[in-house]
Amino acid sequence: MAQSFDMVVIGAGPGGYVAAIRGAQLGLKVACIEREHLGGICLNWGCIPTKAMLRSAEVYHLMHRAKDFGLKADGIGYDLDAVVKRSRGVAKQLSGGIGHLFKKNKVTVIMGEAKLAGKGKVTVQSDKGTEEVTAKSIVLATGARARELPGLEPDGKQVWNYKHALVPPHMPKKLLVIGSGAIGIEFASFFNTLGAETTVVEVMDRVLPVEDAEISAFAKKQFVKQGMTILEKATVKKLDRKGSTVTAHIETGGKTETRDFDTVISAVGIVGNTEGLGLEEAGIKVDRTHVVTDEYCRTGVEGVYAIGDLAGAPWLAHKASHEGVMVAELIAGGHPHPIKPGSIAGCTYCHPQVASVGLTEAKAKEQGYDVKVGRFPFIGNGKAIALGEPEGMIKTIFDAKTGELLGAHMVGAEVTELIQGYVVGRQLETTEQDLMETVFPHPTLSEMMHEAVLDAYGRAIHF
Repeated sequence: MAQSFDMVVIGAGPGGYVAAIRGAQLGLKVACIEREHLGGICLNWGCIPTKAMLRSAEVYHLMHRAKDFGLKADGIGYDLDAVVKRSRGVAKQLSGGIGHLFKKNKVTVIMGEAKLAGKGKVTVQSDKGTEEVTAKSIVLATGARARELPGLEPDGKQVWNYKHALVPPHMPKKLLVIGSGAIGIEFASFFNTLGAETTVVEVMDRVLPVEDAEISAFAKKQFVKQGMTILEKATVKKLDRKGSTVTAHIETGGKTETRDFDTVISAVGIVGNTEGLGLEEAGIKVDRTHVVTDEYCRTGVEGVYAIGDLAGAPWLAHKASHEGVMVAELIAGGHPHPIKPGSIAGCTYCHPQVASVGLTEAKAKEQGYDVKVGRFPFIGNGKAIALGEPEGMIKTIFDAKTGELLGAHMVGAEVTELIQGYVVGRQLETTEQDLMETVFPHPTLSEMMHEAVLDAYGRAIHF
């Protein structure tokens, strides 16, 4: 006999597990089906373990700068296996925590492969065989995986995807990273800091192409200063794999050259996990591997929703989680507000960090806004200098007519923590006057957020 639920969530990543917990909190009988591990890619193979590894690289970098802080450190080195072990331990701890939260909230966990099997029905294939569950509402939260381009397919030996890079079989000596989005540039930053001779190839005209042009340019200067080679408007046409060497054919400006590497990381985007779910049979539309939804994550098929990476950009864990809450509240009879993509921050944990929310200066102008732009450098901030992190910038963009904060963009130490101040500002529809009249604590990096606003209106004090 099939188990019956009010809500079944397929996928236990940051969108799915949050949706399941919120649904249970609202009194729904909830099941969450997961084929691999609780926490999904983000927790097990993405956001969390990469940050653990990047923290190790950051500490290693600071150890080499000990003299700058009046300290002594001799015999500095690293143990890559130990770095990876710590990273995997952090992921394991958090994955176990989700199991505890499910138990606490009385969410039924079903391990196996799920497939839609008609209105309100889902079949689950596991080692125990096939079972069927029924639900009034079904939430698809199956996430996404790394895109593979022909000729650049990972093999786990010399050519890696993000999973291979998180449990590296060796420390690269000459590393090629294909793609300079968040995933690519974070791995480039990690391995470069540990001593790999790193080259980054980006098909667009600049690294971190979704960021504001000034921020991208500033970040590129820092990457080059750290020893990276950055190739923009470049394409890796093919890889020749011979023994321990990978020869990359790189096309730039119509000319193709070959360069040899011992390791390649492919970070050229993601594709949605749509296969095997029975979407087509259910009448659910898929566009370029992502399920088509409305602003409330409804698929157009009654009772079926799609959230997170499966439902398209922005491909961010916090967006998936918020969608999970929204959908659960909708299913429970609530009236939640739809998510505003322009108020979702993006964070990249390279060195220096990069964070942004809202429109870039170019996008704001494209949309017809008359803008006021403010900037403030880290070198003008006492806390940044005391931290030994004087390289960075904060940029703000306002509507000259209304004072609306259109966008904010940052590069430098701890900007992934600072950006939330502007996110709250946009959510509350703050104006330049509100921000100018806000008292920021001293000495903090956050003072630069104030100064960047003041600068947009010709009132900066310390620059």
